[in-house]
Amino acid sequence: MFLISIQCHPFLYPSLFFFFSDALVITSIVILVGLFSIQRFGTTKVGFTFAPALALWFFSLGSIGIYNLVKHDVTVIRAFNPFYIYLFFKKNSIKAWSSLGGCVLCITGAEAMFADLGHFSVPSIQIAFTVVVFPCLLLAYMGQAAYLMKHPDSASNIFYESVPDRLFWPVFAIATIAAIIASQAMISASFSCIKQSMALGCFPRLKIVHTSRKLMGQIYIPVINWFLMAMCIIVVAAFRSTSDIANAYGIAEVGVMLVSTTLVTLVMLLIWQTNLFLALCFPLVFGTIELIYMSAVLSKIKEGGWLPLVYASFFLCIMYIWNYGSVLKYRSEVREKISMDFMIELGSSLGTVRTPGIGLLYNELVHGIPSVLGQFLLDLPAIHSTIVFVCIKYVPIPVVPQEERFLFRRVCPKDYHMFQCIARYGYKDVRKEDHHSFEQLLMESLEKFLRKEALDIAMESSLNDLGIDSISMRSRDSDVHDGDGTGDLRVPLMQGQRVEETESSIPGGSLLNLPVSAMSADEDPSLEYELSALREATDSGFTYLLGHGDMRAKKNSLFLKKLVINYFYAFLRHNCRGGAATMKVPHKNIIQVSKTYMV
Repeated sequence: MFLISIQCHPFLYPSLFFFFSDALVITSIVILVGLFSIQRFGTTKVGFTFAPALALWFFSLGSIGIYNLVKHDVTVIRAFNPFYIYLFFKKNSIKAWSSLGGCVLCITGAEAMFADLGHFSVPSIQIAFTVVVFPCLLLAYMGQAAYLMKHPDSASNIFYESVPDRLFWPVFAIATIAAIIASQAMISASFSCIKQSMALGCFPRLKIVHTSRKLMGQIYIPVINWFLMAMCIIVVAAFRSTSDIANAYGIAEVGVMLVSTTLVTLVMLLIWQTNLFLALCFPLVFGTIELIYMSAVLSKIKEGGWLPLVYASFFLCIMYIWNYGSVLKYRSEVREKISMDFMIELGSSLGTVRTPGIGLLYNELVHGIPSVLGQFLLDLPAIHSTIVFVCIKYVPIPVVPQEERFLFRRVCPKDYHMFQCIARYGYKDVRKEDHHSFEQLLMESLEKFLRKEALDIAMESSLNDLGIDSISMRSRDSDVHDGDGTGDLRVPLMQGQRVEETESSIPGGSLLNLPVSAMSADEDPSLEYELSALREATDSGFTYLLGHGDMRAKKNSLFLKKLVINYFYAFLRHNCRGGAATMKVPHKNIIQVSKTYMV
């Protein structure tokens, strides 16, 4: 990563004229190991350490640029005229097109700007790029152009040739440090991309360490960190050529920009619902420019450009295999879920002994009873008095408020004490809570649900006695009790305002004529009994019921499917991080059974 970042800055090419020496390769590897070793301290501490060096680096660029501009030829500012682009291509033809691959390296690092939004605030990035980075780079390039007007033979080593002799070694040291720091943006962006991919179910679960109490996007993923370090060391030791690394980075740069343009266009059409003509103008303008650059850098595939394509293909295979296997597993769970008729036949005892306690059975089903419950009933001599089927879902919004975290619905009749719970998280939500806080919030939400349910039943009964149709009330509940649990997150979980809505719909605008049972759910004997049973179960403790679902391809499946499911997906699933580990649940509170799905 260190050497790749150096290649991002054309100014630094001359600093690598000793690259072929073994000493410099070893030095680069040592620097890489040190850089990746400090990532565990977090972006804030690392950035605070690097900030003075970067400030000095950009100040040096701008100052040297102004010096050369004033001393040699101030008329180079005419280069801002786009007409000179036309003249350049007219004069150089194919060579001008080929040079675009080198021009891309002038803007390397910009592609990490959006991925780093989780680590830094939007205003900080906007101010830094607008006020510091962009002006200093422009001054540096104009200063070098002015120097070349007087010294055209210095093109191969323009950056250091344009530096005043007295400042050469200080600038050399600052440039080397800046190249190291440039790698930090790539590392932080990698953490953010992997984390959001996991939240969307596109990547195996890995351990995530949150390094900041203020900025929830500042994270550290140990596995990715050490993987990147190993790959960077291999590239440095194997390539031993700055030109090959530059070619690889050029293709990666333009590829990221093309993907970003495509995704922003989809966001404009599907989310922002921008006018179709305006939405298509965006990819037409930016996509055309990026495709021109892509056509130039693709000619460098044989000269190191194959590297990012290989890495991209590797991660694409991992993401595809994980998503493919997860979809097949979910379909199998839906197909084999336990029917309600079978549960009614078992009775409220579920055909076994119900002991005090709360069992949190984790599964992927939003609706229905997972088949793994049957495995627990077969393997365990008893089952908990209260069972909550917990389904964790990531929804396509950044953050879900705590009061809207859980959606509940009753699965069976009241005496079964079984509930379906959907725990909703946004893709930027931080699941840092330990199991105690999670359990407390879950029980508080469940108790609110029971009170609200009792109040709704009492009010519905009272409205029927008054001859008021309650169908509209039930339809308003459908989004909470039915559906996939990932509906409109703007609707609060408990919807306390519905009491006021009902009040306004009653003739006279008052609930004073309703029975007392409709006014206070606390006076409902059945509710008090259920709440008492829930508190007793809570005092007895929580047990996490985890179903380890293995998947095997059927014997008549294609060879490729058997290879993907039986080996690749199985390897990823066995080595990914489990949900219990995410919440730091003690092993003594976990009961796990295995179930094999044939797909």
